[in-house]
Amino acid sequence: MDCYNILIIDDTVEIIELIEIYLQNEGYRVYKALNGPEGLKILETEKLHLVILDIMLPGLDGMEVCRRIRQKLNIPIIMLSAKSQDMDKILGLGMGADDYMVKPFNPMELIARIKSQLRRYIYFNTQVDRHTDDSVIEIKGLVLNRKNHSVTVYGSEVNLTPTEYEILLLLASNPGTVFSAEQIFERVWKEKYFESNNTVMVHMWRLREKIEENPKEPKLIETVWGVGYKIEG
Repeated sequence: MDCYNILIIDDTVEIIELIEIYLQNEGYRVYKALNGPEGLKILETEKLHLVILDIMLPGLDGMEVCRRIRQKLNIPIIMLSAKSQDMDKILGLGMGADDYMVKPFNPMELIARIKSQLRRYIYFNTQVDRHTDDSVIEIKGLVLNRKNHSVTVYGSEVNLTPTEYEILLLLASNPGTVFSAEQIFERVWKEKYFESNNTVMVHMWRLREKIEENPKEPKLIETVWGVGYKIEG
C-alpha cells in the first residue's frame, strides 16, 4: 500500500484522535494541527496528499485556511463542520474544498471519501494518456493536455483542482453532449447522486470563475436550462 500523508486541522483533540486511529488503520501517515496557522506551517514543511479541515477553528477559521491552501496547492481538502445548512456547504466548496462532511460523521464514510479523493488526485498527477493522438483537446481557446494535465485559456495557464479538472475533461472530451448534474456527479465522484445535491453546481461555478472571461456570461461551459451542461466543439 502506498503511504499517503494526511493532515488533520481541528481544534477538538478527541476528533483528531478518532480520525487518526482510522487513518492509521488504513496505513496513512497522519499530521495534526489544533489551529490554522499551525496547519499552514506543516503544509509548508511536509509533503501532504490530503487535508481534513474543520471550519470552526479559533482565530483563523477554516474558510480562510482553505483559501490560503488553494493559493499554493491543489491537494484534496475535505471540510468538516457542525453546520449542515446548504449555504455553509456552498461557501466551503466555493473556497476550494473538494468535499464537505457534517459533524457528527461516520468515520468509515470519511475514510471512503478520503480514498475517493486520493484516487482522483493521484490519478491526475501520475497518469500518462496512452492515446497520444488525443492527448491535447482544443476548444475555443481552451487547451487541455492530458499528458501533463495542464489547462490553458488563450495561452494563460489555469490552476484547477483535480475535481475541477475531471469535470472539465468530461465535458471537453464529449463536445456537444449535454451532461446533467446527476451524470456529472456519478461520473466524477463515482457515487450515487441524491436530490438537492448542489456539489456539481458549486464546482461548476468555481470552474467558470477560472476559465471564463465573464463567468456571468459563460462562453465555454454552456448551461442547457433544465437539462445540464455542455461544451460545444
